[in-house]
Amino acid sequence: MKRLYISLTALSLLALGSCKKDSEFLNVQPTSIISTDLAFANSANVLSVLADLYNRQVDISTLKDWYTMADFSESFPSENGRAFLVQRNSWGFGEWGSWDYGYVRELNLFLERLEISTALTAADKALFKAEARFLRANYYFEITKRMGGVPLILKSLTYDFSGDASNLQFPRSKESEMYDFVIAEADAIKADLPIDTKSSAATAARASRGAALAMQARAALYAGSIAKYGGTTPAVSLPGGEVGIPETKATAYYTKALAAAKEIINGSAGAYALYNKKPDLSENFSNIFIDKGNNPETIFIEDFKLKSGKVHYFTGWNQPRYGAEEEEGGRINPSLNFVQEFELLNNTFAPIPIADGGGNPLYYSNQTDPFAGRDARLAGTVMLPGTSFKGRMVDIWNGYQMADGSVVSGDDRGQQKVLPGTTGLRQVVGFDGPINAKEFTAQSGFYLRKYLDPAIGSGSRGTNSELPFIRYRYAEVLLNAAEATFELGNTAEAALFMNQVRARAGLTVPLTAADITFDRIVHERRVELAFEGHILFDRKRWRIAHQVWDGTKMTVSDLLTNIGKATKRNTQPYALWAYKYFNPGNPNDGKWIYKIVLPSLVTGANNFQLGNYYSFIDDNIRANNPKIVKQPNQ
Repeated sequence: MKRLYISLTALSLLALGSCKKDSEFLNVQPTSIISTDLAFANSANVLSVLADLYNRQVDISTLKDWYTMADFSESFPSENGRAFLVQRNSWGFGEWGSWDYGYVRELNLFLERLEISTALTAADKALFKAEARFLRANYYFEITKRMGGVPLILKSLTYDFSGDASNLQFPRSKESEMYDFVIAEADAIKADLPIDTKSSAATAARASRGAALAMQARAALYAGSIAKYGGTTPAVSLPGGEVGIPETKATAYYTKALAAAKEIINGSAGAYALYNKKPDLSENFSNIFIDKGNNPETIFIEDFKLKSGKVHYFTGWNQPRYGAEEEEGGRINPSLNFVQEFELLNNTFAPIPIADGGGNPLYYSNQTDPFAGRDARLAGTVMLPGTSFKGRMVDIWNGYQMADGSVVSGDDRGQQKVLPGTTGLRQVVGFDGPINAKEFTAQSGFYLRKYLDPAIGSGSRGTNSELPFIRYRYAEVLLNAAEATFELGNTAEAALFMNQVRARAGLTVPLTAADITFDRIVHERRVELAFEGHILFDRKRWRIAHQVWDGTKMTVSDLLTNIGKATKRNTQPYALWAYKYFNPGNPNDGKWIYKIVLPSLVTGANNFQLGNYYSFIDDNIRANNPKIVKQPNQ
């Protein structure tokens, strides 16, 4: 019957089509494609085209793929087959690359068609033009961070089928020229972009004056640090300047970065401020990434909305598995390496206290006690043992520690056994693990907290999450200003910028000018901006990536020393496992102890080579365009 219905329908359509004249039939416009004239006929149509261009911006980390945040030993990826992410003998030379000149062409076409449109008001045309130029500049910034200098194409190119494509072949610009372009574009368009006064997802999802300035500050800071620190890796350069920036340019770039950041800080670009709504400082920090309605910290975001059909499953992938919707989650497990980077409230660095001076275990009444008295961003970024999510306490512990030193544990979540000298079954391992090599359990002893959505249904595949991904936010602007000021020699002013960010985290003893060092700059960005796509590019621009990820396996001594040092080795993600102490009659019976563990799946060490500083340019690209010089060290 179904086949007959389709056949009859097809015949009916043919009959209807036969009623048209040939000329009319050939002139029927497709219903699935909007013509160029129609696309630029009114502001609503233009905005729909522009929305597609917004959706195609790229990020190194994204809520759309959880594993993009599970790299660089900041976490252990608890999914079978993903352990390679944290023990690469080397990252592929093509890793992180981007070369989407199809996207660049569409941005150029949009600008050209917008220019000749007569249906739009001058105000609308100016706004749309500024937005498209922002997207183009921001994408060129993303390419440059990965590839160095690339061909700078600012008009649409068309092949004439003559057999000669030389007019389409452009050489790579200098790396400095690419940064100069991004900086200049921000200056050119900022006055045509709106000042954001609403602090909502709807406004932060589109380019604003603040977004242009935030992009400019970040780009100038990157260029300045490449210029200053590039000399430490002379092999990472090209004689034509396609890779590498002369050190003489550093001061000018830092000065520009500071000026752009200050323009945001002084309020002339919008009502931006640090998010401060919750009395609990850890909850307040995690809420930065949840609150879409009135968030003064967000400057530019990728938004998601169920009604538009654009949602993500980041919460479902990473929520505590026990009791979760569809019993799904647990993938990103922050490492002990990362957890212990969060300072004590007296501004000092120290390992998580798990043993006394003689090596004897410390006993805790509550699971959270070892993490007390630290930077509030720790519990706002990492889900610690003994804390809760969506009203349910996470159940993270590996087993019972017996008085004789043996451990009773299990190989499945929540497993029950009879303890020696007792009768009756009791639970001997947490429902969230950790269980060695058991995927979706907290194999590092921790779960991720940042970007997890507490809304009902957010961890369900049928609903998903609407939380936005924040590309630029006010705290980063303050840290950019602090770094630029430090590099320009004004450590006192750098301390003022940095202390604002730290005070929100409960670090109420202000840093002084003497405290501001390169190590402090690196540390502050690591803990504030974790899992937001900064760690790779920061370490690349400072030219310390090959030191931090040097391919050498770590010892426990490596782990516990030099905390807070910028070049501290971080090649393997360590774990911290909780145990219940079992010794009836002993005053410590039932208390918690902790042990440092290297997950058994971590058998190698991350090795960042000099060739990884710039991503490989595909052989086909260079074959099609002989003017493209290849990268250094590849």
